[in-house]
Amino acid sequence: MKGLLCKLFVFCSLTVFSLSGYAQSLDQAKKLYNEGLYEDAKPAFERLVNQSPNNSSYCLWYGVCCYETGDLAPAEKYLLLARNRKVTDASRYLAVMYTDMYRFREAQEMWAEYIEQLAKKKEDTSVYEQQSERVDKLRRMKERTEDVQIIDSITVRRDQILSAYFLSEDCGTLQTSQNFFGSSNGTESTVYLNPKGDRVFYAHHVFEQGYSLFTQSKLLDTWADEKAIFPADTADNNYPFMLGDGVTLYFASKGNGSIGGYDLFRTIYNTNSNSYLAPEQLGMPFNSPANDYLMVIDEVKKVGWFVSDRNQPEGKVCVYLFIPNKSRVQIPESEDEEWLGRRAALTSIQDTWKEGHQYEDLIRLAKSDMSLTQKREIRDFEFIINDNAIYYTLNEFRSPEAKSLYERALVLKQQVKTLENSLAKNRQTYSQGNQSVRDQLRLTILNSENELKTQLAQISALEKQARNTENALLF
Repeated sequence: MKGLLCKLFVFCSLTVFSLSGYAQSLDQAKKLYNEGLYEDAKPAFERLVNQSPNNSSYCLWYGVCCYETGDLAPAEKYLLLARNRKVTDASRYLAVMYTDMYRFREAQEMWAEYIEQLAKKKEDTSVYEQQSERVDKLRRMKERTEDVQIIDSITVRRDQILSAYFLSEDCGTLQTSQNFFGSSNGTESTVYLNPKGDRVFYAHHVFEQGYSLFTQSKLLDTWADEKAIFPADTADNNYPFMLGDGVTLYFASKGNGSIGGYDLFRTIYNTNSNSYLAPEQLGMPFNSPANDYLMVIDEVKKVGWFVSDRNQPEGKVCVYLFIPNKSRVQIPESEDEEWLGRRAALTSIQDTWKEGHQYEDLIRLAKSDMSLTQKREIRDFEFIINDNAIYYTLNEFRSPEAKSLYERALVLKQQVKTLENSLAKNRQTYSQGNQSVRDQLRLTILNSENELKTQLAQISALEKQARNTENALLF
């Protein structure tokens, strides 16, 4: 009897000791978890979930630790287990994780489920409804991913983005804000100077932690006449780049319907209103839920690049080199959601390569500094002034008024090209469409034809004024 009591005492002592260690391990793991130290908390929760696989709280905590440390397969497994056992936060974490994985349809389902759970508890759901709307926009953008060839990528420090590839001199120059303005005021931006060196585009602070875009012209040797690109826009806009046509401006914005941080946008300058049109958001893979900024098109080298901090550690960014595609063709429809997600997220740039294409020469060209080679003769246009004079650049004008008039004509010519391309596409669609399509396009085509006629007349009038004004000064 005495021996039996002794064994019972030892068993009870070990049980109490085990439970004490169990509680201590759980409390310590929860403390680490609440402090955001997921890597340290993860082993303890892994032991706990193996000991008690039906414990919904352990499944949630271990699933979150796996997600936060990038271990996505077990994260999904245990978060789904927690969700199936009605743990509310599991749906929220699954929504966030599926968004990161570009599984936007599943993310929407999880947000809907989480919002429904909160609504039953009479809790505010407005923040999560916004997240659901954002995911819906991401889903629609993913379905329209562009078929663009990303031929190279370089990871650099954020302050070294201008060192990845060289912009041709004939396309202008890019500088840091500090180098151009000669001050270190904490501005994180780039400055674009056009090839002629008489117009500059930049951003600077106008409100707390926010930027606005501006442009200036050079009068003789002085920069003056600063103008806001979007006077009424309070969004954080930054990183401008102007195409060689002088009217197409790329920039990054945290507003205008951004899907996450900075997104890339494009706008066109309208000479009739002397203002820029409403910004157009670029699609995937250029934009992502991370920060995407500084879209550059080198029309001489026939390459472009943009910057993104997707999948990058703090302070690092990736500069992606691509082949510009004016037609902006979308990738073929596919039922393979995983493949579509890879293309949209740029998980592997090799997925974008075309069979049989070689990109080594283009990559080498993009990395070459053409300012060290002989610069080609600049001929931006051919404008007959009189029987003895033909101008090829705006700098040849002697009359500032004539130069301004012809500059407006050049902008209009670019707008005419854009309008003609749009009109041609609409006419083709009209000819191939059914009656419903034709009814929808008829007024659009008619308005475009009238607008085209007006713009051509304006160009002719501006050219005539510019010619007469310049000749009045010459003779």
